Amino acid sequence: MQLTTPLTATWLATFMQAQLIGDANATITGINEINRVQQGDIVFVDHPKYYDKCLQSEASIIIINKAVECPVGKALVVVSNPFEAYTKLCNYVRPHIHQTEAIHPTATIHPTAIIYPNVVIGAQVTIGEHTIIYPNVTIYNHTIIGNHVVINANSTIGSNAFYYNTNKTNSSWYTPMQSIGNVVIHNYVHIGAGCTIDKGVSHSTIIGEGTKIDNMCHIGHDVVLGRNCLLAAQVGIAGATILQDGVTLWGQVGVNKTITIGQGAIVMGQSGVVGNIEGNKVYWGTPAINFSDKKREMVWLKRIPQLWDKIKNI
Repeated sequence: MQLTTPLTATWLATFMQAQLIGDANATITGINEINRVQQGDIVFVDHPKYYDKCLQSEASIIIINKAVECPVGKALVVVSNPFEAYTKLCNYVRPHIHQTEAIHPTATIHPTAIIYPNVVIGAQVTIGEHTIIYPNVTIYNHTIIGNHVVINANSTIGSNAFYYNTNKTNSSWYTPMQSIGNVVIHNYVHIGAGCTIDKGVSHSTIIGEGTKIDNMCHIGHDVVLGRNCLLAAQVGIAGATILQDGVTLWGQVGVNKTITIGQGAIVMGQSGVVGNIEGNKVYWGTPAINFSDKKREMVWLKRIPQLWDKIKNI
């Protein structure tokens, strides 16, 4: 998430009641997760296992729970609970906007867009030309929807990420990460009925131009779908996964988190994609493998009883 106004390390240390180490003049222009961090961002780390990754990242300021040597040009904000400090910052830069009306007055809706009854549209949402939103759709704050988009009934766009901080010493083991990202839907996208698309934790969940999504699909936080992808019914994609252009996922395909599916790949129905797969190939099974290899495997499995009959009395 990019900030409208940069924040200084000195201000952050005061705001978080924290110890400041390193460059007191360092500033942040964005908040990001470690897998997407860039120069000018702030991240948090609360486990020694990830100290080096954060310290050596592009992040300008790091919220950390131990005073360590600070790399040149960065600043460390040292607090006892980095997760709570990070959450406090998220609530400051993107506070909750209470809404009582169906369409928030800050939403921008093009005059040619068609909004059916019982649609709820949140704050600072943008909806483009000739877009159609069917009944009972909910569009959360900060969502950006392009031109000629169709969203069918009962879909939810921009719900909070399924992303939790785990602390088994507390009465509540799972504390949700603050979702301050959004959803961006590009032109000519069609979304079926009963679909759910989560907003990014600190970035955007992106649906590429021309992509078509069937009914009852779920797209997790920070997922990026390329242009002209095709998702059949009941597909589920876990967080921060990338589908490159022209990927087809047939019905009930499940996709693991933080992986990449290559351009033009086709995954047959009810398959499970557990790791990166190359583009321009057809896959089947769980874990999904090359379709022709899977067919040969099935043929050999069918032959096992025959083979057993031949060898059992040897």
